[in-house]
Amino acid sequence: MKDITLPENSRVIVGTETSDDAGVYRLTDTIALVQTVDYITPIVDDPYTFGMIAACNSLSDVYAMGGDPITALNVVCFPTKLFSLDRLSGILKGGLEIMNLAGVQLLGGHSVDDKELKYGLSVTGIVHPDRVLRNNTIRAGNSLVLTKRLGTGIIATAVKAGLLEDDHYAPFAASMTSLNMKAGKIIRKYPVDACTDITGFGFAGHLKEMLGGKSMKITVDSASLHLLPGVLDYAGMGLIPAGMYRNRDFVGRLCSVGPNVDRALADVLFDPQTSGGLCISLDSARADDLVRELTDNGIEASIVAAVSESANPLIEVI
Repeated sequence: MKDITLPENSRVIVGTETSDDAGVYRLTDTIALVQTVDYITPIVDDPYTFGMIAACNSLSDVYAMGGDPITALNVVCFPTKLFSLDRLSGILKGGLEIMNLAGVQLLGGHSVDDKELKYGLSVTGIVHPDRVLRNNTIRAGNSLVLTKRLGTGIIATAVKAGLLEDDHYAPFAASMTSLNMKAGKIIRKYPVDACTDITGFGFAGHLKEMLGGKSMKITVDSASLHLLPGVLDYAGMGLIPAGMYRNRDFVGRLCSVGPNVDRALADVLFDPQTSGGLCISLDSARADDLVRELTDNGIEASIVAAVSESANPLIEVI
């Protein structure tokens, strides 16, 4: 909030001044803490899968900062009068599976009796102070690489409406339960200028944050975007989450969508994502190499945009 002023601290590398994915605090010349907290409401019915998704979503912020998550605390809001504790057990087991896969030690947590079910993690990670990745340090001549398909919010809306086709559920769940850990480690080999993960603000909203008000233009090649199966059909049916409209308002006139871009595809640009992929900005000369290595490791990556100088900040979709 604008009326809250935090005291200055020389050990803070990344604080609240920007919209970065996590805070970073220097401990020594070689170790800095990466700290984040995130929780979500259920996006699927199965408790175990929901726990996995929520944990992946929370850990992703550390990978986006160039760090490795090491410990976590469960954050739980649970309506005890609506659900049995078996459901809570399933959620926590799903989250623990992801933490085990990520090599993250669960240290405990906190729960409250709430009217709405929510689950997530408070995560601590580590990173070298000189290797912290920011979200708003893009440069002209960069290419943007995206590591997951878009459309989780639209698919979730189809799930809630009971209109999702059976063969569209598996890729939807698989995307959200896939850690960004492998991609986060691979990108450290490359001259990455900026990185973020695509979550609630949608693809276009996170591009706005990457611009950070700079006089640059991000040109998105809409044909290069990988989408979850069925997304365009569901968007065309009007199965649009409420968050999409808020994201469109957030980005505002900063985003220009070309006349040849399909309207349903334009909606996907603002679709709020859960446990989305990393969006990596690096020198265009190395982008193909990065995509090749990510793809060779089973990650569905593609070059989706280019960064150039501009008179004003702009997201251009062609």
